[in-house]
Amino acid sequence: MQNAIHQLLASANQIILGKPHQVRLALCCLLAQGHLLIEDIPGVGKTTLAHTLAKLLGLNYQRIQFTSDILPADIIGASVFEAKNHQFTFHPGPLFNQMVLADEINRATPKAQSALLEAMEEHQVTVEGKTYPLPLPFFVIATQNPSHQIGTFPLPESQLDRFLMRIALGYPDHQAERQLLTGQSRHQLCASLPVKLPPEQLQSIQQAVTQIYVSPALLDYCQAIIQFTRESSDYHCGLSPRAGLALLTAAKAWAFMDQRDAVIPEDLQAVLAAVAGHRLRGGTTDSVAIVAPILANVALH
Repeated sequence: MQNAIHQLLASANQIILGKPHQVRLALCCLLAQGHLLIEDIPGVGKTTLAHTLAKLLGLNYQRIQFTSDILPADIIGASVFEAKNHQFTFHPGPLFNQMVLADEINRATPKAQSALLEAMEEHQVTVEGKTYPLPLPFFVIATQNPSHQIGTFPLPESQLDRFLMRIALGYPDHQAERQLLTGQSRHQLCASLPVKLPPEQLQSIQQAVTQIYVSPALLDYCQAIIQFTRESSDYHCGLSPRAGLALLTAAKAWAFMDQRDAVIPEDLQAVLAAVAGHRLRGGTTDSVAIVAPILANVALH
């Protein structure tokens, strides 16, 4: 399992140049059975990262371009009357895939965004009173443009909370950008990627992640972090119990990727910005800056 993870990361880093930490966080999110939000300006590789992970994991992949006029039925699907059978038949939408890229999700209206809520939380959708299960494994990777750009609708807190992590890619460094400019097309390279971690093995790893040990002292540290966010004047509101569970789950996945069978404080610290940054409202949107007061003030006892 560890060898497959190492090979997957190495292959992904050949496509997404100069961003090993972000690639590792993205994989950690999927191993923790979470959904990923990538927020950045257009053109820095958000869609390419999603496509790369889908190829390396051998998952059925579908991209949905969110626009201001997209409807929930365009995402979930709809019942169509068939004259031959004299009945309505449900036609699944693009959401019925193992990995769904919700591209530029904040360009859609809140009504369209809400079509993802049940799917992300319960891995199912309900249409006209009937429930349809989604394939497993099931991941949503959403991209969004910065809120100051024209034509964006901010994601409500309830929607943001469904994403285990939020990351940003940023501009590549000089060396990586030169390689991008002079090398082969990322799309062509991505199309030829072999599967490194098939879905069956991925699900086994996800199950193994849930068995990673968390000591009482580590739980105390996690609760101290949560309590600090609720009491600190740096934040409008603190982390919820769901956010605490997300933090622990992500830390377990990070520990597993480092070949440990127990979570250590450094695991929590490594994923804290990605897990908590979009859940805490402070004076900035930079996740690292948002969690800096936590790391500076909360000590491990």
